[in-house]
Amino acid sequence: MKHDPNFPAEAINYCLREAALTLPDIDCVAYYENPARKLARQLWAPLPDLPLARPEALGRFDARRPERDIRELLGYDGRVEFLDHHLAHAASSYYYSGFSEAAILTVDGVGEWATTTYGRADGSKLELFEEVSFPHSLGVLYSTITAYLGFEVNEAEYKVMGLAPYGEPTHVDKIRALVRSGPRGQYRLDLRYFDFFRGRRMYSDALVELFGQPPRVPESELSAFHHDVARSLQAVLEDILLEKARYLHMEVPSENLCMAGGVALNCVANGRILREGPFKRLFVQPAASDAGGALGAAALAHVRLTGERPSNAALEHVFLGPRYGSSEVAALVRSTGLKALDFRGRTDELLSGVVDRLADGKVIGWFQGRMEFGPRALGARSILADPRGPDTRDRINAVVKMREAFRPFAPSVLASRAAEHFDLDHASPFMLETCQVRSPLDLPAITHVDRSARVQTVAPETNPRFAALIERFAERTGCPILLNTSFNLRGEPIVNSPVEALSTLLRSGIDALALEDFLIDRDVIPMLWFVGAQARHTNAAARSGVSSAVYTFL
Repeated sequence: MKHDPNFPAEAINYCLREAALTLPDIDCVAYYENPARKLARQLWAPLPDLPLARPEALGRFDARRPERDIRELLGYDGRVEFLDHHLAHAASSYYYSGFSEAAILTVDGVGEWATTTYGRADGSKLELFEEVSFPHSLGVLYSTITAYLGFEVNEAEYKVMGLAPYGEPTHVDKIRALVRSGPRGQYRLDLRYFDFFRGRRMYSDALVELFGQPPRVPESELSAFHHDVARSLQAVLEDILLEKARYLHMEVPSENLCMAGGVALNCVANGRILREGPFKRLFVQPAASDAGGALGAAALAHVRLTGERPSNAALEHVFLGPRYGSSEVAALVRSTGLKALDFRGRTDELLSGVVDRLADGKVIGWFQGRMEFGPRALGARSILADPRGPDTRDRINAVVKMREAFRPFAPSVLASRAAEHFDLDHASPFMLETCQVRSPLDLPAITHVDRSARVQTVAPETNPRFAALIERFAERTGCPILLNTSFNLRGEPIVNSPVEALSTLLRSGIDALALEDFLIDRDVIPMLWFVGAQARHTNAAARSGVSSAVYTFL
């Protein structure tokens, strides 16, 4: 389930197993927000229209619940540290950046009260010196227009970012009526245009009157008006972030900027901040939204316990999740009777087989090693294709990912050759900024309508098998780039296990699956398997743990 809100007992147990630890070995459990301060904000706001008779609804207003879950569900009786939400965001970026000092900017929907914070860090010390408080929030602004455009809140804000280049900024004046920039790091929303307090929808009737058109019905046709609203929103967001980054630099004249929070996943804005802003270097924590708050909370707890930062080194990769050995995959293949090609001990032949299929225009599910942490597929749980195919993007959107046709795809390029094809002079391993495509090759499948791309640079030191695949593809085709998108269907989380990978193959238009050392072609799978997989999916549809109508303030 995407955005599962339940206590992450399975994830915690996984971490303990991988580290060969037990609960008595743990010195401290750190939690990424302050429940008491969050409750104060919840009680300050008008109560939304919740079905309060339901226990889970009432449980959201229990400040002691997080510690009780840690004690009772985890069975831990040691030290527990509660960290302010935006402080955890800030720490999740700075302590993993490799910078010895930095300015810090965090932007999201809301934490306890803060929605945007400004800070500085030096060595092990980190402080936030200014904040914008709820209900004034750039994240809320973006989610509100996301809802008005007929997309899911808490899920589809990135769709608006992808839609924006199709439009013109003809509604900037209307967006600026919703948010006014203030002195220093401040800004304010005009709350007449918002209706999120009641928990039903994000925008008010006044916003509909302002734009002069009714909200888009979800899944209906996108018009030029919708394109232009998306472009205008993106332009205003970028302008405000760039203005506040310049203010931050005046307060903290560092060459380094660390960003985190859900808005820091807006890679188009990140790219502009780096190009036009005063900072020379930018680090965005790759799981920048609330999921990455755990990294920051743990780092802060470490500093409190030891007085030192966890590491001075930069985060090199996020291949931190579960892995499945060839023996486990072999057992799955045997149990199913699949006609899979077995390349154990013959990695070069596996890579050649995958490249053969990519060069023939086929779409490949790529499942290798540890799963990535964060929302981006980075070459461990990816869907891959040749970026040169003129119809590749439309085909993958329609029959593989089953999503909107306007959605762009990212390129994964060998780090050593990135500058030949993209306006990029530094590594971008986490796919968190955009730049212009300047390749001598025609790359329609990964080039967005504005000639931009969200680039991942791939180095053999951090992902040797994926880098070797791209190198082999370059030797065959002259193109050191692959289209890379997350290995999942619309509305579902990225696959984790081999069984989930096989299920996704059966329910999509993927042509072949590279499953560790095995290669499974679609055309050797019995037709009844596809029918059965579709039937099971219909009975257990994808679901989300958060609302698609209102931002998750609670």
